[in-house]
Amino acid sequence: MRRLTLRQLRVFDAVARHLSFSRAAEELHLSQPAVSMQVKGIEAILGLPLTEQLGKRIFLTEAGREVLHASHAITARLDDLQANLAQLRGVDSGQLKLAATSTVNAIATGILARFRGKHAGVSIHLDVSNRAAVLDLLAANRIDLAIMGQVPEGLGLEATRFMDNPLVVIARPDHPLARKQRIAVENLAAESFLVREAGSGTRGAMERFFAARGLEIRSSMEMSSNEAIRQAVQAGLGLGILSLQTLEMELALKRLAVLDVEGFPIMRHWYIVHRADKRLSPAALAFKEFVLGPVQPVVHATPK
Repeated sequence: MRRLTLRQLRVFDAVARHLSFSRAAEELHLSQPAVSMQVKGIEAILGLPLTEQLGKRIFLTEAGREVLHASHAITARLDDLQANLAQLRGVDSGQLKLAATSTVNAIATGILARFRGKHAGVSIHLDVSNRAAVLDLLAANRIDLAIMGQVPEGLGLEATRFMDNPLVVIARPDHPLARKQRIAVENLAAESFLVREAGSGTRGAMERFFAARGLEIRSSMEMSSNEAIRQAVQAGLGLGILSLQTLEMELALKRLAVLDVEGFPIMRHWYIVHRADKRLSPAALAFKEFVLGPVQPVVHATPK
């Protein structure tokens, strides 16, 4: 007999709260087809539809309301269990030493704020540095965990993927290309780009993308932070390629525009990383579990 999974219930809970598959997908950092597949999986097990669409709106069926009620009860019991086990493991005390690359800093601090809401007694130290410095901290065993993008092979690290990281081309809203659709990637060869420093994961992904298409982009300026690139693009100094997740404010205020370029976004991923031979403390283990949440982890081991 097939049984419902906690993952399915959490996905359906998000759909039921938003009454929208797309907003649920955004909250859970999943694709909309993945969310739809989870809900269809529940419907296949139960033999009943959970939602119905009337016009452009989604409503819960009677079966959907029953599943939502059960989901809330199960989640409450699990929260109680986690709280009790956290006390037994000493999660609400001790130290947590983290590092994050500058690209993912905004994501990392948001996760930390939510984690502190559950574990206020944990003392947290966060080091925000470039990719090379974060790898040095891991190699020297000076931190418990790191949050970063590209994870190199051969360093004896265990990296678990937890979130997509789409890279997009950005420009000033009044740039001529901002008004065009389906821009051929060859049209970017004549543009000047503001790029991250050598060794940056974002720059590496950008260079591989253009090299695979036989193109060489023209770099007008090299910068050591995403913030510097955002400001320079706003000033009209060139185009940039940055993580979409770091642009929320600028896009909302219409200070920047995302160009509709063929082949974009370049899909990368965020990882939570630690030394494969490291025994994580209760606080570090709790933080890793918190970051992964309901997402099915994809683990990569990088042997020495």
